[in-house]
Amino acid sequence: MKPAIAPQPAVTPAPARVPDLELFSLAWSRDLPREHGFEPLTVEGKLPPSLRGTLYRNGPGLFGQAGTRYSHPFEGDGAVTAIRLGDGRATGASKVHASAGLTEERARGKMLYGLSAPWWRRFTNGVRGKGKNTANTSVVAWQGRLFALMEAAKPTEIDPRDLATIGETDLGVIGQASFFSAHPHRVASRKALYNFGLEYGRHTRLNLFELPDVGAPRRLGSVDLPAPPMIHDFIATDTHLVFFISPVFINVPRMLLALGGFDRLFQWKPEAGTEILCVPIDRPDQPIRFTTDAFYQWHFGNAFDRGDTIVVDYVRYANFDTFHQFGAQVTGATPLAEDGHFHRATIDLSARRLDSEQRHSRMAEFPTIRPGLQGREHDVTYAALDHLGAIGAIDAHDRVVAHELPSGQLASEPLFVDGHLLALCHTRDRAFVAVYDAARIPDGPVARIWLDHHVPITFHGTFVPG
Repeated sequence: MKPAIAPQPAVTPAPARVPDLELFSLAWSRDLPREHGFEPLTVEGKLPPSLRGTLYRNGPGLFGQAGTRYSHPFEGDGAVTAIRLGDGRATGASKVHASAGLTEERARGKMLYGLSAPWWRRFTNGVRGKGKNTANTSVVAWQGRLFALMEAAKPTEIDPRDLATIGETDLGVIGQASFFSAHPHRVASRKALYNFGLEYGRHTRLNLFELPDVGAPRRLGSVDLPAPPMIHDFIATDTHLVFFISPVFINVPRMLLALGGFDRLFQWKPEAGTEILCVPIDRPDQPIRFTTDAFYQWHFGNAFDRGDTIVVDYVRYANFDTFHQFGAQVTGATPLAEDGHFHRATIDLSARRLDSEQRHSRMAEFPTIRPGLQGREHDVTYAALDHLGAIGAIDAHDRVVAHELPSGQLASEPLFVDGHLLALCHTRDRAFVAVYDAARIPDGPVARIWLDHHVPITFHGTFVPG
C-alpha cells in the first residue's frame, strides 16, 4: 500500500480564492439536462489499470416540477450518476429516481408534493400521510443491492446495471413509522453497516439498525428523545454509535399545518445545547448521554475507541446558518459564509465530557477515510476544502496537502479507491470525475473522466469494486 500522503516540505497554505457564486448557484439549482444509460466517456490522461468497478454519486437532480420551483434544494428529486471503470476506459450514466410521487406528478403535469405545492394539497397530503421519497442524498451498496437514501423516508432500491428505479423498501426491519437515515456507516471489525431512523409522533424515538455483510438486517433497539430534532449524520466505533444531537428542532405546528417553505420547518435553539449520545452497540438499552454548549455538524469523518474515551473527527459549525445559505444558492445572490472546520473531539464516557479542538484553519466538508478503517484509528482524512475549491488530505499530525482546483471548478466528496481519490467535479456546463494519486494530491489529477453535460451537486457516493 502506498503511503497516504507522501512527505511534504510544508503545509499547503490556504488560497486567496474568491468563491464563484454563479457556479455555486448552477450546481445547486440547474436540473440534470438529460437522462441516459451507460455510454462511453472521454478520458483525459491515463486511468490507472487497477481501477475496476463503478462510482455512484447521488444528489438532487430536479429542482422543481411543472414550472414551479421547490422551496429549497433539499426538496429536489434525487438523481444518481454512475461512472463504470475498467481496462483504462470509462462509461457513464445519469438517471433521476422514478419515485412513485414523481411518476404521479409527471403523469398529471403538476406539482403534487413538497412545500411549493398549493397549501390545500400540502395539508391534505399530511392528513393522508402521503409524501414523495426523493432519495436525493446518498447511495449505499449492501449484499449486492444498491439503495438511494434521503433523510426522512425508506431506502429506494435501484438497479446497478442500468440505474432503473426498483422502488421503496423497508428491508423487512424498518417498520412503517420509522425512517432510515441517509448516512449509514460501516464498522469494519463487525463486518456490518449501521444506521438510524427517526420516528416522529407523540414521542420522538431514535431507532437503530444493523445491516450485516451476511444475513438479515436487524433492529438493535431504540432511544427516546425529549424533542423532535433534525439529525443529519452520526458515526460509529467498534463499540458505540455516536450522535451529536444539535438543537435544530422540527417546528411541529408548521409541519402539521404545512405552512411556509422547507427552511421554516426547522428552528435553531442554542439555549438547549447539543446532546452527546453514545449508544453501546452490544447494550443499546444503556446509552450514555449528556449536554454541552450548542454547535452544529453536517458530517463526520470517523471515530474510534481509545481506552475509556471515544475520539471523533467531524466538521463543526457554530450554528445552523449554512442550511439557509444552501437554500439561498438558488438565486446565487447570497455571499458564502464561513464554512465548517475540521475538528477532533474526545468524549470522556466516565466524566460525561466532550472536548473539541480545531485541527486546521482551512474550511472543510465531506470528510472521508480509507475503506477498511471505519471505526478504527486512522491516519488520514480526505475532504473538500474552502467552499469546495480544493481536494485535500489531513494527516494525524494536522498537516494538510491539497490540490487547488482552477477557477470555474467545484469539487465534491473525495472517495479513496485502491490508492487513488475519485471526486466528481463541476464546471458551468459539464461535470468530470477527477482521479488523483492519493499519495501525490498536490500534483493534480492523473486523469479526468468527462461527461458531456452538467450534473447538479452530489452529496455522497460509494464505489463498488468489480
